[in-house]
Amino acid sequence: MLTVANLACVRGERRLFEDVSFSLEQGQWLHLEGENGAGKTSLLRIVCGLLHKESGEICWAGRPVAESDDEYRADLLYLGHAGAIKEELTALENLRIAAALGGRKLDETAAFAALRRLGLKGREDLPARFLSQGQKRRVALARLLTSRAKLWVLDEPFVALDVRAVDELCSIIAEHLRGGGMALFTSHQAVNLGAAGRKLRLGP
Repeated sequence: MLTVANLACVRGERRLFEDVSFSLEQGQWLHLEGENGAGKTSLLRIVCGLLHKESGEICWAGRPVAESDDEYRADLLYLGHAGAIKEELTALENLRIAAALGGRKLDETAAFAALRRLGLKGREDLPARFLSQGQKRRVALARLLTSRAKLWVLDEPFVALDVRAVDELCSIIAEHLRGGGMALFTSHQAVNLGAAGRKLRLGP
Protein backbone atom coordinates (compact mmCIF):
# COMPACT_ATOMS: atom_id res chain seq x y z
CA MET A 1 0.00 0.00 0.00
CA LEU A 2 1.03 3.59 -0.71
CA THR A 3 -0.12 6.05 1.94
CA VAL A 4 0.25 9.82 1.62
CA ALA A 5 -0.73 11.88 4.67
CA ASN A 6 -1.04 15.65 5.04
CA LEU A 7 1.34 16.44 2.21
CA ALA A 8 2.24 20.08 1.54
CA CYS A 9 4.40 21.64 -1.16
CA VAL A 10 5.91 25.11 -1.42
CA ARG A 11 7.70 26.33 -4.54
CA GLY A 12 9.51 29.61 -4.11
CA GLU A 13 7.13 31.78 -2.09
CA ARG A 14 4.01 30.01 -3.33
CA ARG A 15 2.22 27.21 -1.50
CA LEU A 16 0.98 24.86 -4.22
CA PHE A 17 -1.06 22.58 -1.99
CA GLU A 18 -1.40 21.39 1.59
CA ASP A 19 -3.12 18.67 3.62
CA VAL A 20 -3.22 16.27 0.67
CA SER A 21 -3.92 12.70 1.80
CA PHE A 22 -4.73 9.52 -0.08
CA SER A 23 -3.89 5.83 -0.22
CA LEU A 24 -3.53 3.21 -2.92
CA GLU A 25 -3.84 -0.53 -2.49
CA GLN A 26 -3.26 -3.38 -4.91
CA GLY A 27 -5.47 -3.12 -7.98
CA GLN A 28 -6.35 0.54 -7.41
CA TRP A 29 -5.76 3.70 -9.43
CA LEU A 30 -5.87 7.41 -8.60
CA HIS A 31 -6.40 10.08 -11.24
CA LEU A 32 -4.91 13.38 -10.08
CA GLU A 33 -6.73 16.38 -11.55
CA GLY A 34 -6.32 20.15 -11.40
CA GLU A 35 -5.61 23.26 -13.42
CA ASN A 36 -2.15 23.99 -14.78
CA GLY A 37 0.03 25.18 -11.92
CA ALA A 38 -2.02 23.41 -9.24
CA GLY A 39 0.95 21.22 -8.32
CA LYS A 40 0.09 17.90 -9.94
CA THR A 41 3.57 17.22 -11.31
CA SER A 42 5.15 18.44 -8.08
CA LEU A 43 3.02 15.99 -6.11
CA LEU A 44 4.06 13.10 -8.34
CA ARG A 45 7.73 14.07 -8.02
CA ILE A 46 7.42 14.30 -4.24
CA VAL A 47 5.88 10.82 -4.12
CA CYS A 48 8.83 9.56 -6.18
CA GLY A 49 11.40 11.26 -3.93
CA LEU A 50 12.49 13.68 -6.64
CA LEU A 51 11.25 16.84 -4.96
CA HIS A 52 11.31 18.10 -1.38
CA LYS A 53 8.04 18.17 0.52
CA GLU A 54 7.21 21.00 2.93
CA SER A 55 5.45 18.63 5.32
CA GLY A 56 3.60 15.35 5.47
CA GLU A 57 4.51 11.68 5.28
CA ILE A 58 4.71 9.09 2.53
CA CYS A 59 4.67 5.41 3.48
CA TRP A 60 5.15 2.26 1.45
CA ALA A 61 4.01 -1.09 2.85
CA GLY A 62 3.44 0.59 6.21
CA ARG A 63 6.91 2.13 6.51
CA PRO A 64 8.09 5.68 5.75
CA VAL A 65 9.77 5.62 2.35
CA ALA A 66 12.91 7.07 3.91
CA GLU A 67 13.25 3.82 5.88
CA SER A 68 12.58 1.54 2.91
CA ASP A 69 14.23 3.50 0.11
CA ASP A 70 15.74 0.58 -1.81
CA GLU A 71 12.57 -1.52 -1.61
CA TYR A 72 10.41 1.45 -2.58
CA ARG A 73 12.53 2.39 -5.59
CA ALA A 74 12.51 -1.22 -6.79
CA ASP A 75 8.70 -1.20 -6.64
CA LEU A 76 8.33 2.20 -8.33
CA LEU A 77 8.25 3.23 -11.98
CA TYR A 78 8.00 6.95 -12.75
CA LEU A 79 7.37 8.26 -16.24
CA GLY A 80 7.58 12.02 -16.41
CA HIS A 81 5.99 14.28 -18.98
CA ALA A 82 9.20 14.54 -21.01
CA GLY A 83 9.70 10.78 -21.25
CA ALA A 84 13.51 10.88 -20.88
CA ILE A 85 14.13 9.74 -24.45
CA LYS A 86 17.65 10.14 -25.85
CA GLU A 87 17.39 11.47 -29.39
CA GLU A 88 20.57 9.81 -30.70
CA LEU A 89 19.53 6.32 -29.58
CA THR A 90 17.09 4.03 -31.35
CA ALA A 91 13.73 3.11 -29.85
CA LEU A 92 15.12 -0.32 -28.99
CA GLU A 93 18.27 1.12 -27.41
CA ASN A 94 16.26 3.61 -25.35
CA LEU A 95 14.11 0.83 -23.96
CA ARG A 96 16.99 -1.50 -23.12
CA ILE A 97 19.07 1.25 -21.52
CA ALA A 98 16.11 2.32 -19.38
CA ALA A 99 15.88 -1.26 -18.11
CA ALA A 100 19.62 -1.39 -17.43
CA LEU A 101 19.45 1.84 -15.43
CA GLY A 102 16.76 0.17 -13.35
CA GLY A 103 19.10 -2.72 -12.64
CA ARG A 104 17.54 -5.21 -15.05
CA LYS A 105 18.66 -6.85 -18.27
CA LEU A 106 16.02 -6.72 -21.00
CA ASP A 107 16.33 -9.26 -23.78
CA GLU A 108 15.75 -8.14 -27.35
CA THR A 109 12.66 -10.30 -27.89
CA ALA A 110 10.80 -8.72 -24.96
CA ALA A 111 11.89 -5.24 -26.04
CA PHE A 112 10.67 -5.78 -29.62
CA ALA A 113 7.33 -7.14 -28.34
CA ALA A 114 6.80 -4.11 -26.09
CA LEU A 115 7.57 -1.61 -28.85
CA ARG A 116 5.35 -3.40 -31.34
CA ARG A 117 2.42 -3.50 -28.94
CA LEU A 118 2.70 0.29 -28.66
CA GLY A 119 2.48 0.60 -32.45
CA LEU A 120 6.17 0.98 -33.27
CA LYS A 121 6.63 -2.04 -35.52
CA GLY A 122 9.18 -1.17 -38.20
CA ARG A 123 10.54 1.76 -36.18
CA GLU A 124 12.43 -0.18 -33.51
CA ASP A 125 15.84 0.63 -35.01
CA LEU A 126 15.16 4.25 -35.92
CA PRO A 127 16.98 6.92 -33.91
CA ALA A 128 14.46 8.74 -31.74
CA ARG A 129 15.17 12.06 -33.50
CA PHE A 130 13.32 10.69 -36.54
CA LEU A 131 10.20 9.82 -34.55
CA SER A 132 7.16 12.04 -34.03
CA GLN A 133 6.29 13.29 -30.55
CA GLY A 134 3.59 10.67 -30.28
CA GLN A 135 6.01 7.91 -31.29
CA LYS A 136 8.59 9.11 -28.77
CA ARG A 137 5.89 8.99 -26.13
CA ARG A 138 5.15 5.39 -27.12
CA VAL A 139 8.83 4.48 -26.69
CA ALA A 140 8.71 5.80 -23.14
CA LEU A 141 5.43 4.03 -22.42
CA ALA A 142 6.87 0.72 -23.64
CA ARG A 143 8.78 0.69 -20.35
CA LEU A 144 5.50 -0.17 -18.64
CA LEU A 145 5.38 -3.49 -20.47
CA THR A 146 8.89 -4.47 -19.42
CA SER A 147 8.76 -3.29 -15.82
CA ARG A 148 8.15 -5.37 -12.72
CA ALA A 149 7.32 -2.32 -10.59
CA LYS A 150 4.15 -2.51 -8.50
CA LEU A 151 3.50 1.24 -8.41
CA TRP A 152 3.29 3.21 -11.64
CA VAL A 153 3.48 6.99 -11.32
CA LEU A 154 2.63 8.56 -14.67
CA ASP A 155 2.64 12.26 -15.55
CA GLU A 156 0.25 12.94 -18.46
CA PRO A 157 0.78 9.50 -20.03
CA PHE A 158 -1.92 10.05 -22.67
CA VAL A 159 -0.49 13.26 -24.11
CA ALA A 160 0.42 13.21 -27.85
CA LEU A 161 -1.30 9.83 -28.35
CA ASP A 162 -3.98 9.12 -30.92
CA VAL A 163 -7.27 7.46 -30.00
CA ARG A 164 -6.01 3.95 -30.74
CA ALA A 165 -2.89 4.43 -28.62
CA VAL A 166 -4.97 5.86 -25.75
CA ASP A 167 -7.15 2.74 -25.80
CA GLU A 168 -4.06 0.50 -25.84
CA LEU A 169 -2.51 2.35 -22.91
CA CYS A 170 -5.74 2.03 -20.94
CA SER A 171 -5.62 -1.73 -21.60
CA ILE A 172 -2.00 -1.91 -20.41
CA ILE A 173 -2.77 -0.05 -17.19
CA ALA A 174 -5.88 -2.19 -16.61
CA GLU A 175 -3.80 -5.36 -17.00
CA HIS A 176 -1.32 -4.00 -14.47
CA LEU A 177 -4.13 -3.34 -12.01
CA ARG A 178 -5.63 -6.80 -12.49
CA GLY A 179 -2.21 -8.22 -11.65
CA GLY A 180 -2.20 -6.42 -8.30
CA GLY A 181 -0.41 -3.28 -9.42
CA MET A 182 -1.24 0.35 -8.60
CA ALA A 183 -1.33 3.47 -10.75
CA LEU A 184 -1.11 7.15 -9.81
CA PHE A 185 -1.40 9.46 -12.79
CA THR A 186 -2.28 12.90 -14.06
CA SER A 187 -4.31 13.50 -17.20
CA HIS A 188 -6.37 16.28 -18.72
CA GLN A 189 -8.31 13.56 -20.53
CA ALA A 190 -11.19 11.65 -19.02
CA VAL A 191 -10.19 8.00 -18.80
CA ASN A 192 -12.01 5.06 -17.28
CA LEU A 193 -9.96 2.21 -15.89
CA GLY A 194 -12.75 0.50 -14.00
CA ALA A 195 -14.39 0.83 -10.62
CA ALA A 196 -11.31 0.25 -8.46
CA GLY A 197 -10.18 3.84 -8.54
CA ARG A 198 -11.05 7.45 -7.90
CA LYS A 199 -10.12 11.03 -8.70
CA LEU A 200 -8.41 13.63 -6.52
CA ARG A 201 -8.44 17.30 -7.49
CA LEU A 202 -5.79 19.82 -6.48
CA GLY A 203 -6.81 23.45 -6.23
CA PRO A 204 -10.27 24.92 -6.84
